[in-house]
Amino acid sequence: MDHPDSLPVTPPPRASMAARTLARLVMVKAGEGRVLFLATTYFFLLLFGYYLLRPMREAFGIARGADKLPWLMTGTMAVMFLANPAFAALVSRFPRRRAIPMAYRFSALCLGLFYLCFRFLPGHGSAALGYAFYIWLSVFNLFAVAVFWAFMADGLDEDQGHRLFGFIAMGGTLGAMAGASVTEVLARCWPKAATGSLLLVSILCLELAVQCVRALVARWRMGPGCPPSREPGPGLFEGLRLFSRSPYLALIGLYLLLLTLTATFLYLQQGAIVARTFPTQAGRTAAFARIDLWVNGLTLFTQVFLTSRLITRLGVKPVLCILPLFSLAGFGLLWAVPTFGVLAAVQVLRRGLHYAVVRPVRESLFIPLGPEEKYKSKPFIDTFIYRAGDVLGTWTPALLAAAAVPLGAAALGVSAAWLGGGVLLGRLQDRIVRAS
Repeated sequence: MDHPDSLPVTPPPRASMAARTLARLVMVKAGEGRVLFLATTYFFLLLFGYYLLRPMREAFGIARGADKLPWLMTGTMAVMFLANPAFAALVSRFPRRRAIPMAYRFSALCLGLFYLCFRFLPGHGSAALGYAFYIWLSVFNLFAVAVFWAFMADGLDEDQGHRLFGFIAMGGTLGAMAGASVTEVLARCWPKAATGSLLLVSILCLELAVQCVRALVARWRMGPGCPPSREPGPGLFEGLRLFSRSPYLALIGLYLLLLTLTATFLYLQQGAIVARTFPTQAGRTAAFARIDLWVNGLTLFTQVFLTSRLITRLGVKPVLCILPLFSLAGFGLLWAVPTFGVLAAVQVLRRGLHYAVVRPVRESLFIPLGPEEKYKSKPFIDTFIYRAGDVLGTWTPALLAAAAVPLGAAALGVSAAWLGGGVLLGRLQDRIVRAS
């Protein structure tokens, strides 16, 4: 009789080639595959639905001239000021597993109302309805994405965030590419049917995203038995209080404010250059969609091959400084050569770096924090502070013109300040991680 030690040992089954390739690209570990799939699909659906509508929003924004953009952004910030306490009340009253689906379904209801207005009002609601849609979609997008990343920071730890956030963000990139492509085709081939069809598909995307939330809630055990300490508390203004008292949250807010301010400088130049280069509404919509497609193509390549390795090898502080350094170079080039080709190149490279590398790192900054900071302070930073940067950026050019200061010079100065803020934020984040 053979000794037990001499019995043949069956080798463990080898992972499939697809699994091995994914592990090399994403640095995913055993047991993380289903969560990674659900999170990536969730973000794909959100960004696909939004990018179906984004080119429409951009075209509505400049329908009666790019000079209306400062007023539209001011209106957006005012609505954001009202939306923040409303969302804080929602997460204070209901647990996460219910509050997040409720927020998305309310947004789907709003899209349904816009669909009815665009279809049945005389003249499709004219410019006033277009401006209302511009403001609403600007508010919705920031809240939808802020809630998504708060949920991810709640369910994953810091190591997982550094390894997986880049791939999860890739789901949004694929959704954005698909949405921009569909919108460009519809705008060219069936312009009269585009608006209604895109709104209905976006509603479907939100409902499918809700189903992803439910599946992740089950995987992360956030159901009825979840400890109360993991849920946001009842304080309606607790997130704002924490933001005002925390140097770490204040630096995150400053970093985002300067990022947004420089993005708005570029956005205003984009509106003026596109309006000058493309005389028709359909041409402008197609141009905006084309830029979005190029942005997301670059982002996708970076997320697949570079993001996880850049974050894990370089660390947080160097990655936070990448975008300010590029902005210094990009604004200098655009100041010297203000053409559509240069604009497209700067916009594509800047946004690609932001979405592929800087955004995942910026979202990981919230992982060590508690539920109040994630679900109340973070939405305030990602929405109100973000739109405050928009408003500041839209009105600054008029002030600069009155003072005879070129916009390009101001953009370079803000980019330099942003670089300094990134260095300080990276140092503080490192201390917080070591302390925890």
